[in-house]
Amino acid sequence: MTKPSDLQSLISTEIGVSRWITVDQARIDAFAEITEDRQFIHIDPVAAKATPFGGTIAHGFLTLSLASAMSYDAVKPLEGVVMGVNYGFDKLRFLAPVPAGSKVRGRFKLLSAEDKGGGRWLLKHELTVEIEGADKPALIAEWLGMQMVAGG
Repeated sequence: MTKPSDLQSLISTEIGVSRWITVDQARIDAFAEITEDRQFIHIDPVAAKATPFGGTIAHGFLTLSLASAMSYDAVKPLEGVVMGVNYGFDKLRFLAPVPAGSKVRGRFKLLSAEDKGGGRWLLKHELTVEIEGADKPALIAEWLGMQMVAGG
């Protein structure tokens, strides 16, 4: 757990790295079904092989959706936290495709921490999702989260 009083000293530092998560074709297919985004580049290995990607790739939003799991792995909650909610993104860029069968992980840097009063803390993290063995990350985002701390 991180004490709210320690947040300012953590700004601009890397605070955690998640485990590797496999993005296999089954996960991509399930995401395509649940989101109704069935573009061939994601779900048709034969057709996708003829593209510059050489095979199927994960949806950008699938890669982004793994951010929560990555955060649970890598970011310590605030001491006394009752709950946290996704507050959105200030910036988000998809930089490289994630080929089916790849592994990805999240790297988190604390960019800011604002005391909003009443036990509410608005935290901004830089999230970089790396692809194992790749030079470019899949995405970089500035992710906002509101954490509510008991007794604040």
